Amino acid sequence: MGKNQTRLVRIGSIAIGANEPIAIQSMAATKTVDIEATAATCQHLSDAGAAVVRIAVDTQRDADALKEIRKRTTANLSVDLQENYKLAESVAPYVDKIRYNPGHLHHAEPNVAWQKKVERIVQICRENDCAIRVGVNCGSVDPNLSYSIDADKNIDPMVLSAIEHAEFIDSLNFTQFCVSIKSSDPATVVAVNRQFARIRPDIPLHLGVTEAGLIPEGIIKSQAAIEPLLAEGIGNTMRISLTVPNNRKDEEIKAGKLILENVKNSNIHSGKWQQAALNIVSCPSCARVENDRFVQLAELIYEKTRELKDRQLTIAVMGCRVNGPGETDNADFGIWCGTKSVNLKKQGTLIGTFSYDEIVPKLLEIITTNQ
Repeated sequence: MGKNQTRLVRIGSIAIGANEPIAIQSMAATKTVDIEATAATCQHLSDAGAAVVRIAVDTQRDADALKEIRKRTTANLSVDLQENYKLAESVAPYVDKIRYNPGHLHHAEPNVAWQKKVERIVQICRENDCAIRVGVNCGSVDPNLSYSIDADKNIDPMVLSAIEHAEFIDSLNFTQFCVSIKSSDPATVVAVNRQFARIRPDIPLHLGVTEAGLIPEGIIKSQAAIEPLLAEGIGNTMRISLTVPNNRKDEEIKAGKLILENVKNSNIHSGKWQQAALNIVSCPSCARVENDRFVQLAELIYEKTRELKDRQLTIAVMGCRVNGPGETDNADFGIWCGTKSVNLKKQGTLIGTFSYDEIVPKLLEIITTNQ
């Protein structure tokens, strides 16, 4: 497969871009403060073929655990800063890449300009030889987006956000970064990555469908999004975001290998996934999930809604407060999980909070009586 000749970005012992092979990534779903379990998961995923393994860091306790995790695994580690960019300083000495989301930068210190926050992240990564991923997601586009391209009014807001951040990082003379632009809709993933690659062909792209969901649909969605892009030479690394428990995370790597094999053999699955009826969108579990019943709940919703499979309906099931509130807004019914209760939204509006035992019967009741 031919690839766009992007610049080279080093992530620990591997590199992406230029003529490097496509790197498959995965993510630990253990609690980051559980040092032994997280380190074991990272090493297992690395041994299974993950070139980079991501860990979620939400608190200073999570950041402190990284020092010990780093000692126990040879995996190339990436950290997701999510809502707290100030943790970059604590984690950078122990990881190989830091991912930040432009849409989440405003959560901490909202009166500080995003440029100041990015400048701090870049400085810390420069000092610690860390790469950066600018990770733009459909459910959390930067509310303060200011960039515009006068020559083309049809650029997607997610692409504009990625370009804005890429140009600012360029201005800081830092080149060790890649970009991801993700949606739960495969067609959108294809479109936005094509746009970005056309405008900034020099920057390596991390591909993926956010909240791809349960197997097998999650793999089919990922194939529909990633395979045509790789066949066009777009994309340098990828993660298949499947809703599976931690002990099955290596299935993300197997799915990534399947995609690479399909592209190699010109067996492209473009267009084979179409949302003609019921669509379950669910996030991959990670350290931010506050109740271990999340994956079980997603599987139960999938099972109990099979009788509705011919309805044109999107149900989004999210595992935590970080992605839950924003990334359920575009679904007909959205569920995001807390420690002891589950929030239910209809077309972006919260309609109630229920226990884990109550939520599925309540969801089915509301769907069947209101649809």
